[in-house]
Amino acid sequence: MEQMSLFANTVPEPLAARLRPADLDEYIGQEHLLGKGKVLSRLIESDAVSSMIFWGPPGVGKTTLARIIANRTRARFIDFSAVTSGIKEIRDVMKQADENRFAGQRTIVFVDEIHRFNKAQQDAFLPFVEKGSITLIGATTENPSFELNSALLSRCRVFVLQALTTEDIVKLLKHALSDPRGYGGQNIGISEENIELIAHFAGGDARSALSTLEMVITNGDMQPDGSINVSTQIIEQCTSRKSLLYDKNGEEHYNLISALHKSVRNSDPDAAVYWLARMLEAGEDPIYIARRVTRMASEDIGLADPNAIQIAVAAFDACRLIGMPECSVHLTEAVVYMSLAPKSNAMEVAYNEAKADALEQLAEPVPLQIRNAPTKLMADLDYGKGYMYAHDYEEKLTTLKCLPESLEGRTYYRPTAQGAEKRFGERLEEIKKWKREHAE
Repeated sequence: MEQMSLFANTVPEPLAARLRPADLDEYIGQEHLLGKGKVLSRLIESDAVSSMIFWGPPGVGKTTLARIIANRTRARFIDFSAVTSGIKEIRDVMKQADENRFAGQRTIVFVDEIHRFNKAQQDAFLPFVEKGSITLIGATTENPSFELNSALLSRCRVFVLQALTTEDIVKLLKHALSDPRGYGGQNIGISEENIELIAHFAGGDARSALSTLEMVITNGDMQPDGSINVSTQIIEQCTSRKSLLYDKNGEEHYNLISALHKSVRNSDPDAAVYWLARMLEAGEDPIYIARRVTRMASEDIGLADPNAIQIAVAAFDACRLIGMPECSVHLTEAVVYMSLAPKSNAMEVAYNEAKADALEQLAEPVPLQIRNAPTKLMADLDYGKGYMYAHDYEEKLTTLKCLPESLEGRTYYRPTAQGAEKRFGERLEEIKKWKREHAE
């Protein structure tokens, strides 16, 4: 048995551990799952929890949520680490769970980083999940479709937990400052702006946010009256980041994203990476940047390089799954790729012109020949009359008119000669030429 130090009780728990919520009322974030009437909250309230997998980035409350479920269901809670546990430990725990089941007690086994278990270790859970000896709750930062055995995955519901928003983190930090388990009752001087700065730095990770708060208060300036003042300089020293004159809600926020976008559009990878670093190091949400990069892939590149959108979406997924600081390199790869890709704004031009016509002619009816006719009445009214099914024709082309009569001949998509779009343009010209020749 491990011996306890005589001084163990003098070492305070980390702030994140002291503030761990014991009930859903204290839990912050994941409103899409735990909001009123949402699926997971209904399962917990009705005590109908089954085996499940929590998939999400670090510090979003996976372990905390599992403990809350155990408390609510009055089940025995076993915290299992995939890093340190082997087959023998799994079997020992399962044996105890079987005994508990016969005694009328439910057992929730929580496995952190379940994706680290190999196939044999995952298979060891299967019979006990199937017969109801345990309710398995696994936590993973990796896509369970690729990291978990299909047999085990099929017996679990997967819930996707999202990175906490900046507003969630700010709420959490304020709670830590007022709660007696945190710094309630102590005179801590920290401005609203500096609370937001810590929240931005955390990148959606509650544990990181609370650890940073604890660090800056520990290193804060002690005043003669016993109060502690936390300045921006202290935060910058503790986080190794500066605010860089950046206000996420102010003009500089829009100036910097504009600088990034225009650098990419101007095919300047060095400038694009610089502005990207400016934003990330100032605490900008990487998901916001990833969304904008995805927009650039279609607005400024489009069919000139169809791979651009795939690179952008892959970077977005990486940001969502692993967060900062790791995802900085994925975003760098994406903005460099976008900068070097051939440029075309044909997609944006096409949509904007079509949008203008659509808004002016909202009442324009759909031509009869391209309407569906699922009922006899609709067929009698000539719905679908004259429709030509392209796959029935040798060249997979027809002279079917698909625009409203008032817009016949209108052109929205005008391909450029850049990159792969040149080939799309040549194909489009072949199609139009065939239709002109066969119009009779």
